[in-house]
Amino acid sequence: MSMATPHRQPEQAHKPLIAPIDLGGARIEAPVILAPMSGVTDLPFRRMARGLGAPMVVSEMIASAAMVRENRTTLKMAEIDGFGGPASVQLAGCDPQVMAEAARVAVDKGAAIVDINFGCPVKKVAVGQSAGSALMKDEVHAARILEATVKAVSVPVTLKMRMGWDHNSLNAPNLARIAEECGIRMVTVHGRTRQMFYTGVADWAFVAGVKAATKLPVIVNGDILGPEDAAEALRLSNADGVMIGRGAYGRPWLMRQVAEYLLTGVLPDEPSIAEQYATLMAHYGAMLEHHGRDPGLRLARKHVAWYSKGLPGSAEFRVKINHADTVEQAIDTIRAFYEPLVEAGVEATRERYSEAGRAARSGDDEALAA
Repeated sequence: MSMATPHRQPEQAHKPLIAPIDLGGARIEAPVILAPMSGVTDLPFRRMARGLGAPMVVSEMIASAAMVRENRTTLKMAEIDGFGGPASVQLAGCDPQVMAEAARVAVDKGAAIVDINFGCPVKKVAVGQSAGSALMKDEVHAARILEATVKAVSVPVTLKMRMGWDHNSLNAPNLARIAEECGIRMVTVHGRTRQMFYTGVADWAFVAGVKAATKLPVIVNGDILGPEDAAEALRLSNADGVMIGRGAYGRPWLMRQVAEYLLTGVLPDEPSIAEQYATLMAHYGAMLEHHGRDPGLRLARKHVAWYSKGLPGSAEFRVKINHADTVEQAIDTIRAFYEPLVEAGVEATRERYSEAGRAARSGDDEALAA
């Protein structure tokens, strides 16, 4: 599926802000990565993003114990997008041997990279399971998990973490050194602590300290809502690439836009309203096929809301979508909303996406999906 071509050339010769990363067994041609997001980056979303030019995507966070049991739902979460390039599966857990076995299962199912989650702030994971960001509080145990996982598989193992548990324990630089010693090939740092969850503003400059502490490639994550954000995040962090999370809500084309801007200095046009509509319908159909009609109807509601954010009449539209009881009713509602906008030639302006981005930055997921 093609999108609009760039509308503006750089004023002078542009030095690319990113370069390929060789992980030894996997190569990331342009390190602009769609973040793993539970309940969002399912296979249909990852395929849409890849089809629209995302250089790399990561699976949803997957519980290691469920992966070892080869739970049917879990294995479905780990399915590979099929677009070629390095397919990464993210695992979470607190038992080194279970993490190691889960990594082996992931590789057997096609993963070219295994990513370890030390960043999830959710209470169920970080407190209830002593996993995710809780592992940043125990560097010795964290090292055991990293080492066991690396030894278990022949593919590169990467790590995603936060700055630390709270502002009294900003230990990401030290954990990056430990990760390097354990054989980890790349680290991604979200510029918030676990205590912050998704509040406040991501500290891109903090990531520069992580970059200085290790020879590993470092990816900066948090509050990257557009191409210019990505460039500024790289400038402040000295990182080797960017990972995009909530900024991609309803914008599966964003990773391509960011990669293009970082490589060429050309600020791409936003997709037209007709292109948005076509993308949404393709995404909706893929969700129904992957999840089944009834689950797909329910799971797609938030995605439809994100696509429409900022368009004229979108608030009323989202109410109707959330009350659609059948797939047919939902599709009719989508058509009734988008087709007049396409006919009228409503422009998809950069400001519209800034609005959606601000909601993502503030963590206002309910406002986006309401």
